[in-house]
Amino acid sequence: MIYVMLGLIFWVLGWWVNVRLANGASSDSTIVKIAVPAIFGLVILVVWELMVRGFEVNPVILPAPSAVLERLGQEGPTLWADFRQTVLKGALSGYIVGALAAFVVAVIADRSDFLTRGILPVGSFMAALPIVGTAPILVKWLGSDWESKAAVVAVMVFFPILVNTVAGLKDTNIMQRDLMRTYAAGYWPTLFKLRLPAAMPFIFNGLKIGTTLALIGAIVAEFFGSPTVGMGFRISTSFGQLALDMVWAEIVVAALAGSAFYGMMSLIEKRVTFWHPSQR
Repeated sequence: MIYVMLGLIFWVLGWWVNVRLANGASSDSTIVKIAVPAIFGLVILVVWELMVRGFEVNPVILPAPSAVLERLGQEGPTLWADFRQTVLKGALSGYIVGALAAFVVAVIADRSDFLTRGILPVGSFMAALPIVGTAPILVKWLGSDWESKAAVVAVMVFFPILVNTVAGLKDTNIMQRDLMRTYAAGYWPTLFKLRLPAAMPFIFNGLKIGTTLALIGAIVAEFFGSPTVGMGFRISTSFGQLALDMVWAEIVVAALAGSAFYGMMSLIEKRVTFWHPSQR
């Protein structure tokens, strides 16, 4: 029970430190904003480790963080190969294709009220389709390599980005559009100088949603067929072998990749939409 008691003490201590930092005089400083979530995450990992040891949890049920960390060190080349196959090939390529296609279709639909009214309901319908239904179909059509995973990702990110882009292009008000007309600006100058910059917060909202969907789509698609490499393949086979520490190692890599992808998109958004009230 010593591990359980240490876990409870560490949890209370971490909670007390975080409350003091969050409510302190320097709570708005950058250091504190970084320290609070870092301490919270560290406390969760330490308590997890101590509780697993204290209650002697079977590693098949829940491995300790130290076992997951050890597996990360041992299986570095395998995890890197899975990362390249799933993230760099499947998720990233599908994300780029889906985002570009969504932007082109949004601009085309923006020029026609008929297309706008027709595409948005269809987009909502397609976005509601379950990935477990579309993934095996695309894998059957395109094969088991990364191309089919990229297609699944492209379908998943296409409609959120499309809907947000169309909504953003409609966001300008009458006075702004009238001002552009007084300068004899046609559709394309108005699009690039007024409507597209105004739509950027909406577009980046769709792009950030797509970052999470891309990784999920690529991993889930690998459950329906893939070469002997990839995060989805490794999770499926490791679970069948009861190697839960390897499953958690893949989850850690996927979580870090998804967080980095989302963070990178947020940094780009801050640089591009620095003028927007949400970034001030």
